[in-house]
Formats: sequence, C-alpha cells, structure tokens
Amino acid sequence: MSSPASSSDREKVVSKLPAWLRQNLKIRAAQHGIEIQAAVEQGIRDWCGLASATATIDTAGADPFSTFLPTGQWEEFRQIAADRRVSLIQGLAQAVQLWLDTNPAPEIERPAVTRRFIVCNQKGGVGKTAITAGLGEALAEDPGRLHPVRVAKALTRAVRASETHADSGAQEHDPLEVENLPGPGLRVLLVDFDPQCHLTNQLGATPLPMNGDSLTNHMAGDPKGDLRDLIVSVDDETFDGRLHLLPACNDAFLLDVRLSAVRAREAALERALAPLESDYDVIIVDCPPSLGLSMDAAVYYGRRRDGEGPGQSGALIVVQAEDSSADAYDLLTTQIDDLRTDLQVDIDYLGIVVNLYDSRRGYIATSSLQGWVDIKDPRVVGLIGDLKEQKEAVRVKRPLLSYAPKSQQAVGMRALAREVL
Repeated sequence: MSSPASSSDREKVVSKLPAWLRQNLKIRAAQHGIEIQAAVEQGIRDWCGLASATATIDTAGADPFSTFLPTGQWEEFRQIAADRRVSLIQGLAQAVQLWLDTNPAPEIERPAVTRRFIVCNQKGGVGKTAITAGLGEALAEDPGRLHPVRVAKALTRAVRASETHADSGAQEHDPLEVENLPGPGLRVLLVDFDPQCHLTNQLGATPLPMNGDSLTNHMAGDPKGDLRDLIVSVDDETFDGRLHLLPACNDAFLLDVRLSAVRAREAALERALAPLESDYDVIIVDCPPSLGLSMDAAVYYGRRRDGEGPGQSGALIVVQAEDSSADAYDLLTTQIDDLRTDLQVDIDYLGIVVNLYDSRRGYIATSSLQGWVDIKDPRVVGLIGDLKEQKEAVRVKRPLLSYAPKSQQAVGMRALAREVL
C-alpha cells in the first residue's frame, strides 16, 4: 500500500523484503553512492520493462520495507505484478535483485603508484602507533560491509562542539554526524619502524629476533633473506588478508649508526621496501620519536614521485592538544623543510591528527585544538578522542577496529582514512 509523502513528486510505499535482500540493497547502494530509493525506483522501472517476471526469489520471513517512489510508479508496478500473477512482495524482491544484478559492486580503485604514509612526530607518547594501526585498519576494511564513519564536517564546527562538550562534561561526538559506508578494501602494509616495537606488540605479533633478518639489515645493505618472509597478516577474520605488518626488531636502535656508512642513506628505506610495493595499495610507516638519519630516510620515502599528484603520499603528523606537541612539531617541520631544500624534492604534508583529545581537560585542550586548526597548512585532518576502547584493544593485543568497531575512536579512524585518501 502507499501513503503520500511530503514531496510533491514522490509517495511513500510500504511492502516487505527479506532481510538479506534489504541488506544487499543497502550495501550496494552505498557502494555506488546513491540513495536506496533511487536504486529501488530503477529496479522497478527495469522489471516493469521486461517481457516477463524473473526467477522466483525466496521471500520467506520478509520484513516491512518502505521507500519513496515517483508518484504513480507503485500503481503501475501493482498492475504489472497482477498481470504476471506474482505478489507485490515477490515482484519487489525480483525488481531489487534485478537492480543488484545489473549494478555489481564496483571494482576497488588501485593507485597507479603505491601510496606511502609516514606517521611521525619527534615527541613520544602522542599516539603515533595507535594512529598508524587505526588508519591502516580503516583503509583495509571490507568493501562488502557497511561501517560507521564520522562524516567530515568543517573543523571549526568540531571545535565548537568540543567546547560545548567540555562545558557539559560529555566526550561523545554528535551521533547525527555518523553515516554507514562501505570499507575501502585496500591492501595495506604497516611498517613498524620503531625499535621499541610498539606497533608489533599492540597487534599481537612477535618482534623479530636480534640474530635474524630485519628491516634494519635490508636498509644497511646486509639482508639475510627476502623481506617478504618477515611479513605477518593481521586478523584475517576481519580484514580478509588485506592488512599486513612488517614487525620491528630492537636492532633498529643501531640503525642511525649503520646508516652513517651507507651511500645515499636517505633512500635506504625506499630501497628496502620497493620490492614489496607491487603487493600493496598503501604502505604506512610508524616512525620512532627521533630526528636522526632514520627519520630522514622515512621522510624521503614519503616524497612525491613522478606520476603522483600532490597529497598522494607524504607525512602525517600526530600531535596532542597541549603545548609540548607544538615545540616538537616545529622541530619536525624544520627537518622536513631542510630535506626539501637539500635534496630538491617535494615532500607533502597529509595533515595533522590531533590525538588523545579530551575536551574535559578544559581551556588547555580546547585552546590548543584551536591553535592546531588555525595553522591551516597543513590542516587538521583527524580528531581522535582519548577513550577507553583503544587502551583495551592494546591490552588484549587486538586491532581497535575489530575489537570495538562501533566505538567513537573507530568511527574517527574511518573518517581520518577518508580524509587522507
């Protein structure tokens, strides 16, 4: 049956669809970036244009389903369904399935050049590792499922909201800003470039032994095998083999010393990782809190290559909304600018992520956040709250987005992923 909607050219129609078919419709419409009502409208139009009904759909256990269609389309559909001697539920199911069949899931867009994200800050404790992991997880999420994402808004609005939350003692973001979207489905390699092995440990992997092979050995020109043999897969049940980790080794504490004897040492990380790039869409490097030679190599690896547009690869700077992060930021950007000048290369900033943010800390937090927003170039691309789920995920050594996929931090990581893509 139908009832008029507020729009003058559409009416609300109510029928039934099996839950599985409704879910497939919801996902596929999101994958194509169109509204469900537009998909149903096209499916009904195509079904009505066929010479006969299509294959019977199992509609057992169908639940109520409503949408808005152009005025008159539902009545036309009812008449054709009656002529074909199929129920409205069966006819609608066939129409939806017809649209699904003629609009398959889009192919994942693979970058022509593997994108390289360098997650960095000279200051320790700002949460670079958590951002590296969360960003990689968000980029690798299933494109055949919907995941809650905080829709990008003007950051000034986010700042105003954070100040309001500070006054009220709240921490959550406005739930109205969350939208369910398909995962990007990218192939991602996380590189633990920190000798402290935090990323390796947090994801439940084992640091590489000191007497074996390591990324450090490959960068120093003394490999003991194929670097691919060191890579481990992360939570295949959730990420279906799309998320991998190159674990760290404590020998990276000696990397700067070993690099001092290497020719063209700025390119050492690139030489080591280049053979792996064809296997991945994105490589994310979790950098140590350092400004030494290893940091030069990491930043150089993120430089803009021939065939890449601005912002395809580069440095993602993680900070906190407090004063000491600003000092570290200045040191890091000075180093990057020096490399730009000395090596005559383009090194882009992917943006600033304000991590571990808690508006309840008052003026220091909110004014510092405003200070980061005011920089403009690079702009703030992520605001991640200081909430318990991340700490819990680290404790149980699981990826945040599989441990707490609907948490505010997970929602924010997905928003960050879409900002840097």
